[in-house]
Amino acid sequence: METDQRKSEVLCDLQRNGLKILQSPEHFCFGIDAVLLSAYAAEHIQPGSRVLDLGTGTGIIPILLSARTKAAQLTGLEIQAECAEMARRSVQLNDLGDRVEIVTGDLKDVPSLYAKGSFDTVTCNPPYMPAGAGLKNPAGPLAIARHEVLCSFGDIAAAAAHVLKPGGHLCLVHRPFRLPELFETLKDHRLEPKEMQLVSPYADREPNLVLLDCVHQGRPGLRVDRPLIVYDAPGRYTQMTMEIYYGAQQPNRPCTPEGKEDS
Repeated sequence: METDQRKSEVLCDLQRNGLKILQSPEHFCFGIDAVLLSAYAAEHIQPGSRVLDLGTGTGIIPILLSARTKAAQLTGLEIQAECAEMARRSVQLNDLGDRVEIVTGDLKDVPSLYAKGSFDTVTCNPPYMPAGAGLKNPAGPLAIARHEVLCSFGDIAAAAAHVLKPGGHLCLVHRPFRLPELFETLKDHRLEPKEMQLVSPYADREPNLVLLDCVHQGRPGLRVDRPLIVYDAPGRYTQMTMEIYYGAQQPNRPCTPEGKEDS
């Protein structure tokens, strides 16, 4: 018998290498932040690397990275069993079982799940808001994706520091208003912010996202890249955003159901 979750699922064409992903609006749908993070992280992933995505949701980042990189192994760790099960079916649908693994588990348990220094790169699209900030339905999947209900940013930093090799990269997306706290927490875990890119919805709007690349046990020194502007008019992506989505291709606008962030 078809479950209620499966009745609500939609199949989205990612318009890259023929990839598709299953999503459920009742649980979680990816936003543009996940697409931007996958492109940003891909620049720091070497061929043959092992990559861990913390809080992978429906597996959007590992699936996109399978097309964007030559990583040998892409692992997604997700605490919500329903999302993890959906992600596994998307992996099977795309015939990626030899490269992409979805694990059901709590990122706070990373030290018992993975050996120290066992990954080259960690990615994370974490909950942006503190647990008490305008929280509604705290047990719901959408609340878990948007608020620090099940983990704090400190938990994420600790997990990344455990699994990363010295010199390994943590790539993440977050909100600019939390940057002072993020930097302090990252440095406490010897994750040195090395590159930063601010993202604005329009050229005349203030940034609402920030992309960060941090190096485990890296030396101090931060490079700030030129800002990324998502739209040049309502509903029309800039050339830079189009290249992130499609590369040289220019097909129809991608399937981006309302997720945690769609700038």
